[in-house]
Amino acid sequence: MTGSPRNDRLIRALKREPVDCTPVWIMRQAGRYLPEYRASRERAGDFLTLCKTPELACEVTMQPLARFDLDAAILFSDILTIPDAMGLGLSLHEGEGPRFARPINSKADVDSLGVPDPEDDLGYVLEAVRVIRHELADRVPLIGFSGSPWTLATYMVEGRSTRDFAKIKNMIYREAPAAQKLLGLLSQSVGLYLKAQARAGAQVLMVFDTWGGVLGHAEYREFSLDPMAQVLSELQSDPIASKVPTIVFTKGGGQWLPQIASIGCDAIGCDWTTSLAQARLAVKDQVALQGNLDPAILYASPERIRSAVAEVLADFGSGPGHVFNLGHGVTPGVNPDHVKVLVDAVHELSVISP
Repeated sequence: MTGSPRNDRLIRALKREPVDCTPVWIMRQAGRYLPEYRASRERAGDFLTLCKTPELACEVTMQPLARFDLDAAILFSDILTIPDAMGLGLSLHEGEGPRFARPINSKADVDSLGVPDPEDDLGYVLEAVRVIRHELADRVPLIGFSGSPWTLATYMVEGRSTRDFAKIKNMIYREAPAAQKLLGLLSQSVGLYLKAQARAGAQVLMVFDTWGGVLGHAEYREFSLDPMAQVLSELQSDPIASKVPTIVFTKGGGQWLPQIASIGCDAIGCDWTTSLAQARLAVKDQVALQGNLDPAILYASPERIRSAVAEVLADFGSGPGHVFNLGHGVTPGVNPDHVKVLVDAVHELSVISP
């Protein structure tokens, strides 16, 4: 799908080109804090139906753009679409998080897995991308995404959300060949999936490495960073995907910024534990930076939110290459009016005089 967004601030910032003001979008900008989202989810019946019905996915993708002056839409989907397509029996229940009926328990389980075909096994996602692009009518760019190979592996092996990651860490230390094979399959799967999203019309691609930060220094490179490098290499081999800017976000990964910058992404997402000024020094302006306001600040007063926005903008400083975002997703109890305060403050406080 061709066509450039009329508002191209995000694309320009990711390429470290000058912008009139700092672009802003928000992780989980379509979510439970919005009453219209809750209504759509109730109508769908459950979260997976909402994700797997392209028209509904488009509906909720567009909802925050109707409320806020955002500089991007992000595909409404879930990071666990690939494991679901591998047949692990994903279920998602309110307040419980994801569960897999058939988690990975052995090398034999890994050997039984295949790489999903994006068009056949994940076609509902690609159709959602196409429907959203049509609905956006090139207003703002559309961000497509996937979970990182390591993050997907953690859920597939643990079978659910976890605090100690005991099963996946047992695998990487005691059954490293099985872990490496699993991550290889996932690297190939994520690469194909993101290429297909780009071909369907996604104009930015983001890799969510939600659990990379739970690894030790050497293990992060082997089990999280190297697989993401393989994904980016796969994207670079494609004539369409290679032209789409990429963002890599490792939650809790501020200590590895130079290493992340070296794998070929265009931007690095930073959580709120990382100073953007120090991050710029660490990456030596090789890549753009995205972030990094603590989502909890949205519970504060409008005045405090504006001052926090100013602090983040000042921390990054002058020059191109900043995409404003939260350091993680919006939480369900946030007042939507506070999100508007944040978005408007980013634009007002970062405007560059002609």
